[in-house]
Amino acid sequence: MNSRKKIPMRKCVATGEMRPKKELIRIVRSKEGEVSIDPTGKKSGRGAYLSKDKETVLLAKKRNILSKQLEANIEDSVYEELLDLIEKENGQI
Repeated sequence: MNSRKKIPMRKCVATGEMRPKKELIRIVRSKEGEVSIDPTGKKSGRGAYLSKDKETVLLAKKRNILSKQLEANIEDSVYEELLDLIEKENGQI
């Protein structure tokens, strides 16, 4: 039997697109209410996925999407960290 490995799909909270999990960044709110970026995708807590795209992060910030999804206040530093991570992955630094 030839069975292909299943690729986990997740939905970007900003664009609504279904994409492979590896193409998205996970942002997590812990039980203590602390919001952080989860590059491994394995931290425990409430998670939301964003596309690895500068425009998507700016859209999420403008519309306050992460704050609504995670039910927590999102600091500007989280968005700055996301943008830095995207730039590093795209080799723009």
